[in-house]
Amino acid sequence: MCRNIKTLYNFEPPATEDEVRAAALQFVRKLSGFNKPSKANEAAFAAAVEAIAAAAGRLLNALETQAPPKSRAKEAAKAQARSARRFRIAGQ
Repeated sequence: MCRNIKTLYNFEPPATEDEVRAAALQFVRKLSGFNKPSKANEAAFAAAVEAIAAAAGRLLNALETQAPPKSRAKEAAKAQARSARRFRIAGQ
């Protein structure tokens, strides 16, 4: 999985359309191997991003959970702590 794609489900506030589209873009970039497609592939690339963003939006809207929503700030702090531990260990 691409490390730039973040979990978007069960957060308060919920994921925005821009966040879902950004995740779809990263996914298509990973699958295609293109950061920016050529002119010949641009339409197919854009169509794939839109289709995946739509499917992801439907998925996020259909999912159900009994768990309380996660805090974006707390999750970001946890990720920062994991990163600090990983790089501190790697840098020794």
